Amino acid sequence: MYIETVPNRNSRPAILLREGWREGRRTRKRTLANLSDWPAEKLQALQAVLKGDYRGRTPGDGFSIERTRPHGHVAAVLGVLQRLKLDRLLAAQRSPERDAVIAMIVARVLEPRSKLATARELRATTLSSTLGELLDLSDGDEELLYRAMDWLLPRQDKIERALAKRHLAEGTLALYDVSSTYFEGRCCPLARYGHSRDGRRDKLQITFGLLTNADGCPIAVEVFAGNTADPATLSAVIAKLRERFALKRIVLVGDRGMLTSARIRAELTPAEGLDWITALRAPHIQQLLQAGSLQLSLFDQRDLAEIIDPAYPGQRLIACRNPLMAAARARKRIDLLAATERQLQEIAAATQRERQPLRGQARIALRVGGVLGRYKMRKHFRLTIEETNFSFARDDASIAREAALDGIYVIRTSLPGTALAAAGAVAAYKRLAQVERAFRSLKSVDLKVRPIHHRLEDRVRAHILLCMLAYYVEWHMRQALAPMLFDDDDPAAAQAARRSPVAPAQRSPKAQQKASTKLTDDGAPVHSFRTLLRDLATVAKNRILPKLEHPVPFDLITTPTALQQHAFDLLGVNYRM
Repeated sequence: MYIETVPNRNSRPAILLREGWREGRRTRKRTLANLSDWPAEKLQALQAVLKGDYRGRTPGDGFSIERTRPHGHVAAVLGVLQRLKLDRLLAAQRSPERDAVIAMIVARVLEPRSKLATARELRATTLSSTLGELLDLSDGDEELLYRAMDWLLPRQDKIERALAKRHLAEGTLALYDVSSTYFEGRCCPLARYGHSRDGRRDKLQITFGLLTNADGCPIAVEVFAGNTADPATLSAVIAKLRERFALKRIVLVGDRGMLTSARIRAELTPAEGLDWITALRAPHIQQLLQAGSLQLSLFDQRDLAEIIDPAYPGQRLIACRNPLMAAARARKRIDLLAATERQLQEIAAATQRERQPLRGQARIALRVGGVLGRYKMRKHFRLTIEETNFSFARDDASIAREAALDGIYVIRTSLPGTALAAAGAVAAYKRLAQVERAFRSLKSVDLKVRPIHHRLEDRVRAHILLCMLAYYVEWHMRQALAPMLFDDDDPAAAQAARRSPVAPAQRSPKAQQKASTKLTDDGAPVHSFRTLLRDLATVAKNRILPKLEHPVPFDLITTPTALQQHAFDLLGVNYRM
C-alpha cells in the first residue's frame, strides 16, 4: 500500500490510499480510501508507517485489526465457479436468488452444512468467511435460501442442457448409475423404504441417478422415490439424452443391475442411435458355462476373449478373467462360509442343550434365516430343520460351481467391433468407477448430501441438484489442482503402464512417487483436497483501523505463501476479489 497524490485541475489534489500488485507482466492498482480530508500530520504519520518507519513504536501503536475473516478458500471456489461461467448458466442477470444459489454451492464445497447453518454463516453478525460479503448476502436469512431453492429447480432443464452441450458430443460415452441416501423425517412424498446402499434399513430414503461424461464430469441428476428399482430409472435418463439433449448418437454405460435384458429389449433396442455397454449377472454367466459358449480354457493364455451365444443375437459378449479378483473372491467366500458355519453350529448346539433347548421348527428356521440373510450363503448349505433338531452341511457342488467363475465377468454391448474393439468395451465399462467416485464424494467424503432434512418434494430435488452443481465445481478444481494433490495428474502414463484393461488399475509413476514421498515435484507437501482448502483459508481479509482522530477503516488481504499462490495460479483465479 502507498499514498498517492493525484492532481485535480484547479482544485486541491486528491490524496488516495492505494494498493498495487502484479498480474503477470501487468501492474494493477486500486483505491482503498480517499484521504483528502486528513490533516497533513496524519498523512505523514500514515505514510511513515506504510514505509516501515515506526520510530520506536510497535506496529499496534498505529493500527488496530478490527476483524479477520478467512478468505482464500472462498476466493478459490467462487473464482472457479465464475471461471466456469456457472453463475451465467443459472441466470444472465444478478438477483438475490441467484447469489443465494451460488452461496449454497460454494458453501457446500467449503464445508457442508444445513441451510439454516449456511444462512447463519453468511450473516454479517456471524460472518466466519468473506462469502456473504462477496455476494452481498450479509443480511440474508434461511428464508432467502429456501426461496432460492424454489427459484433454482425450474432452471434445472436449462442448466443440464448447457452442461450436456459442453461435455457430451455425438457418439461419446455417457455413464449412468444410481444410488440412494437416507432421509430424516416421514413427511416427504419421495421418502420410502427401499434397498439401502447406506446400510440404514431403518430409515426412509430417496433414490437419485447421476449422469456423467466419460471422464466422470457430472451432467445431470434425477431424483426418484426411495423404493424405485434401478432399472425403472432408465427411461428418465434416456429421455434426457434423446429429447432434452437432442443427441442422435450416444453410448450409454450402465451396470448389470441397471441395464437388464428386459430394459434392453423394451427401451434401448427400439431407440435408434442409442448403443449401450453393460455386463452379465452371475446366473447368466453360469448359463453360458453350462451351454458351452464360455470355456475356461479361453483364459489359459489371455485374460479376455469374445464369445458368441444364441441367447444374445446381435450383441457382442466379451469374457474377462482377473486373477487378483478371483483370489479375493475365493478368500471372501472362505471367510463367509466359516462365519456362517460358526453361527449355524451355535443354533444346532442350542437345540441339544439340556436347559431350555431351542424347540419348534418355526423358531429354529427363524434363527437360521437370520444367519443366512446376514452372510448370504444360503445357496452353499444343505439344511435339515425339525421340531427338535437342526443339522447342516456344506453343498460342495454349489461351492465348486461358484468357484469356477471366480474373477470372471462378461461385458455385453450392442456396439459392433468396427466401432469399438473388445479392449475398448472393457475399458468403457470400467469407467463406471468414475460415477462411483462421484457418489462417494457426494455422500460421504466431501459434499455430504445425507442425511436429508427437507420435507417438500421440490426442495429435496433442489437439494440434490445443488449438491451435483457443487460436485461439478469440485471436479474441475480437482482436475486443476491434481499436481498438488494425491490425485493422479498423469493419467496417460497410468494407462500406458496397464498391460490390459482387465488388469487392475495402476497409478502413474509420478503419482506413486507423490504417495511415497508425500512431496510434489517442487518439494512442497502433497495435500488432500480438504487440507488444501483449509490451507487456503489462512489467506485472510483483515479490516484495519488506523489509530487517528478521524480513522477510515480499510481491508488488507494476507499475502499468500508460495504454495497458496501456486494453487491460485493452477485454478486460474485472483484471490483479490
